[in-house]
Amino acid sequence: MADTKKIKTALVSVFHKDGLDELLRKLNSEGVKFLSTGGTQSFIESLGYECQKVEDVTTYPSILGGRVKTLHPKVFGGILARRDNEGDRAQMAQYEIPEIDLVIVDLYPFEDTVASGASDADIIEKIDIGGISLIRAGAKNFNDVVIVPSKAEYGVLLDILNKKGAQTDLADRKMFAERAFGVSSHYDTAIHNWFAR
Repeated sequence: MADTKKIKTALVSVFHKDGLDELLRKLNSEGVKFLSTGGTQSFIESLGYECQKVEDVTTYPSILGGRVKTLHPKVFGGILARRDNEGDRAQMAQYEIPEIDLVIVDLYPFEDTVASGASDADIIEKIDIGGISLIRAGAKNFNDVVIVPSKAEYGVLLDILNKKGAQTDLADRKMFAERAFGVSSHYDTAIHNWFAR
């Protein structure tokens, strides 16, 4: 089927690592390559899997105390590029942008940080920028990309992988996109409510 897409490269950048190992094991067994940052990259490598650093793709380190890690055209181009668009494909080749077929991300724990009675400065640092942008980009390009926007979806993807191998159909990707916008909507509402208090 034309709407079936193979997962070849996964960008994994998560705050919560629990429950991720089983999903990574299955993806690795299917030959999926990993791309990651910081603590998630160390976690993936600790499980014995190869993992390319995002900064090796972007040629930029994590900067501004970790505020900017994935926000780069080579990352977002790899997620947002339309695979059936000749112009997009030409630009990917021109700028050496890798295809990213799966994005696994979760967001900084904003609500938990607020509930803990943390300072305003600590709460502001838990307003996720890169993560929410990755979620929106992956969901926007659901025609080509699978977006897993929270650990609540790990099992959903694992079930699909166990049934179909490292491939998804359009209905799968659209379902993840819907959940992704649900996650981003809830998150932004929580932030809005904190500012409006």
